[in-house]
Amino acid sequence: MQVCINVPILKFICFLGMSHSDILFCTVKHSMTVFFTASSGVPNFPEVVAVMLNDDVEVGYCDSKLKTAIPKQDWMETLRDEDPKYWKLYTGECTVHQQLFKEEFHAVKKRLNQTGAVHIYQRLTCCEWDDETDKVSGFNLYGYDGEDFLTFNMETQTWIGPKPQAVIIKHLWNNDSARNIFFTNYINQVCVYRLKTNLKYGMSFLLRTELPSVSLLQKTPSSSVSCHATGFYPHRAMMFWRRNGEEIHEGVNHGEILPNHDGTFQMSVDLDLSTVTPEEFGNYDCVFQLSGVKKDIITKLDKAMIRTNWGKTGIKKPPQKPESQNLGPGNLKLENTRDAKQTHQQQTEEKR
Repeated sequence: MQVCINVPILKFICFLGMSHSDILFCTVKHSMTVFFTASSGVPNFPEVVAVMLNDDVEVGYCDSKLKTAIPKQDWMETLRDEDPKYWKLYTGECTVHQQLFKEEFHAVKKRLNQTGAVHIYQRLTCCEWDDETDKVSGFNLYGYDGEDFLTFNMETQTWIGPKPQAVIIKHLWNNDSARNIFFTNYINQVCVYRLKTNLKYGMSFLLRTELPSVSLLQKTPSSSVSCHATGFYPHRAMMFWRRNGEEIHEGVNHGEILPNHDGTFQMSVDLDLSTVTPEEFGNYDCVFQLSGVKKDIITKLDKAMIRTNWGKTGIKKPPQKPESQNLGPGNLKLENTRDAKQTHQQQTEEKR
């Protein structure tokens, strides 16, 4: 499914057709995404779960076992405390939508003659707002058992279903004008209102900048070297390899931007070393660029700094403890062990 959220698919619309320098001046669009998941046949799990995200950050949660929505960020707790009316409306909306979504799920299963076994039904509603042009866009997507099911085209006010089993539902929904008007108004009005309200409290958090730590990694002596950046925010970032100051594409493999557990992101770009001699290492470097930061992070391809799985890590180790200190068995040096064996052998030979 095509989604606004960051796990693992991310929005890079503003990057298309741009040079690396353009990323520094890319227009930021804010988004709010509401993600509903209904399940059947899954024990010890809420029948319906709803998650709200702002700019790809989880900010609210509710499920069919809870009677209230749960704020997932400190600044959302502040919003809840300072504007209880807003939070009451959000909780009520979450509760009502859960019930409607559950009923819709059962109706779809019945239409598909799939009332038994385990099934998953999902809806993703996303609105996007450009704070410079005030333009609003959005979409509404449905998934069934992990596959695309139905997509709502706001311009034509029609539903599109790529799967044969979705045809019957598509015809029903296309004839339901009230449903189509509801989703259009929700995206253009309700969703944008919630987005702007949340942004008033979370702007400093959502617009923060965190620089990454960058490392060179290699799994085996013959594998590619991966330039890995982790801990950066926002996710609007680029990373690439250069040779003699020029970006290269041959022998380079770009990985996806992935989320970390703390709300930051990580990414990597691999360089094939099969045609690179050790003497040429100094001609290569890895460049990381983050939106809003003018200075690039440049990492030279240095064999001494490559972290590996078989020995040399490229990281300075802490100093060893003096031998006079009490060391546990796990901390004994290999040299001391060998000396002890040699002494024992000498004593044995003397006794003989």
